Amino acid sequence: MADVIHLQCTVCERINYTTFRNKKQHPDKVVKKKYCRWDNRHTEHKEAK
Repeated sequence: MADVIHLQCTVCERINYTTFRNKKQHPDKVVKKKYCRWDNRHTEHKEAK
């Protein structure tokens, strides 16, 4: 049931992380604060297409 999604940094627009999400239980897009190694700080990462 879980699908692989990619998390994209909102500052530098790079895809840095991959994770799983069950789209039936969580229909909203994922937004997490993660570390971006290109920005050298924690930024918001949103679900990419």
